[in-house]
Amino acid sequence: MDSDILEKTDGAFAGQAGELLQLVSFNIGSEEFGVDILKVQEINRVVEITRVPQAPHYVEGVINLRGKVIPIVDLRKRFNMEEKEYDKNTRIVVVDISGTIMGMVVDSVSEVLRLPSNTIEPPPEIVANINSEYIKGVAKLEDRLLIFLDLSKVIDVNEMSGVTS
Repeated sequence: MDSDILEKTDGAFAGQAGELLQLVSFNIGSEEFGVDILKVQEINRVVEITRVPQAPHYVEGVINLRGKVIPIVDLRKRFNMEEKEYDKNTRIVVVDISGTIMGMVVDSVSEVLRLPSNTIEPPPEIVANINSEYIKGVAKLEDRLLIFLDLSKVIDVNEMSGVTS
C-alpha cells in the first residue's frame, strides 16, 4: 500500500458531473482523515529524517527524496496529539501544496475513497481536538466519519520556507 496505491484513474473528480471526490484516507490515532488525491504525489515508508534547527515544533526535519530536499511535518505534533513511536505502518504522505512539495507523517494509510461531495458536511467548531480551521468538512461513511483536511491550512507554506532554504 505504498506508492502503487496512487494509480490515478479516469474517474470523475470534484467539479465534474456527479461531484465525485477522490480522497486518500489515513489514520492518526483513532481518527481517520482524508486529503484530495490530486494533492498526493506518493506514499512512502519512513526513511531517516534529518532534523532542522529552529524549525516549527511540528516539523520533524527534511528528507532527500530522489535528489530533492523536502520538509516533513508530523501531523500528530501539528494537531497537538500524543506522540507515538514510528512503526511498520507509519507512512510519509508526500503532497503538493500550492507548488511546494512536503511530506506528512501519519500512523497508517488506509485506502483511496470515492465519495459523492454531498456526503461531506461543513465541520463543527471542534472535531477530534483539532482546530476546525484545518478541516474542509466531515464525510459520513457507512460506519464511520472521515475528517477531510484542508492542506493549505494544515501546513503553512510560508512558515515552511525557512526549513529548506
